[in-house]
Amino acid sequence: MTELDLSHADLSGLDLAVGLLTGTVLRGARLVGTDLYRAHMEGAVLEGADLSRACLTKAILDEADLRGAVLVAASLGSAELYGVDARAASFRGARLNGASFLDARLEGADLTGASVRETSLKAVLDDRTRVEGLTGTVFGPARLEGSGPPHELAGPALEKWLNSRGAAVQVLGSRPAPRTDARADRASGNVHDRPFPPAGTPSTTPTSTSSAR
Repeated sequence: MTELDLSHADLSGLDLAVGLLTGTVLRGARLVGTDLYRAHMEGAVLEGADLSRACLTKAILDEADLRGAVLVAASLGSAELYGVDARAASFRGARLNGASFLDARLEGADLTGASVRETSLKAVLDDRTRVEGLTGTVFGPARLEGSGPPHELAGPALEKWLNSRGAAVQVLGSRPAPRTDARADRASGNVHDRPFPPAGTPSTTPTSTSSAR
């Protein structure tokens, strides 16, 4: 299904586990309860898609467009979300344990009631990001953007920011092990730390090609 245009299609309840949806356009599509376990969705366009109760465990969503997507009660355990644009997406009640939000955009996202455990939250947040009832443990640092200049939040400062907004989250003091760059050959084993892009960098959703696994 790589790079197909499936905008507004109804794929609810289908078994697409380990599927290849790299660069697939699923804008406004329905994937309610769809099994996307270990699916390759690098660069997929999921803007406004409904993924409520979908299984995205260990899915690879690097650089996908999730703006305004609905992931209510979805499972994203150990999912890879490097460079994801999830502005205004809803993760209400989602299971995000072990997920990697690295250089992700979560401005205006709704994480109400979601669960995290050793989740990498190296993401861009703002005052519209909702975290009421968010519980568990995360790794930072995150970057806060808003009316003032962007600044990094790590450790106790990130924990205070989250919990002052209704979360019950512990920020862990050490970083997780670096992960393989999804944009390189996964078989190479090369890893590196990804810095945040400069403030004000426009969001893009590049078309990716499927990587062997």
